[in-house]
Amino acid sequence: MDIKRARIVVVEDESVMSTFILNSLRRIGILDLYAFADGATALREVIKLKPDLILTDIHMQPVGGIEFVRQLRALPNNQLSNTKVIFLSADSTAATVGEALPLGVAGYMVKPPSLAALAAKIEAALRS
Repeated sequence: MDIKRARIVVVEDESVMSTFILNSLRRIGILDLYAFADGATALREVIKLKPDLILTDIHMQPVGGIEFVRQLRALPNNQLSNTKVIFLSADSTAATVGEALPLGVAGYMVKPPSLAALAAKIEAALRS
């Protein structure tokens, strides 16, 4: 899939970081973007939007990124439950990464990511 045609959902509770990520995606050329501040809202909207990729933080309230992805993977619709996910988190502890990676995600990046690294990770996720 052409990265510029991708529909991407960003799930990030910190408004400054959300704006940074959305602006970074726009600089890459991705314009079909949606942002939500927590996993509960994002899950409801993902069902409607059917995105190609989700970028999500891990530590959010009331539903964090790990629980959000668990609920996403449990959806009965295969198109939705198999949606590509990349975690973006400031938390790079072994425990958190170890809990996140087994959820069948396309990557884990420490934020803030560089533009080149973010573009490369998205392109790889969309190709796989």
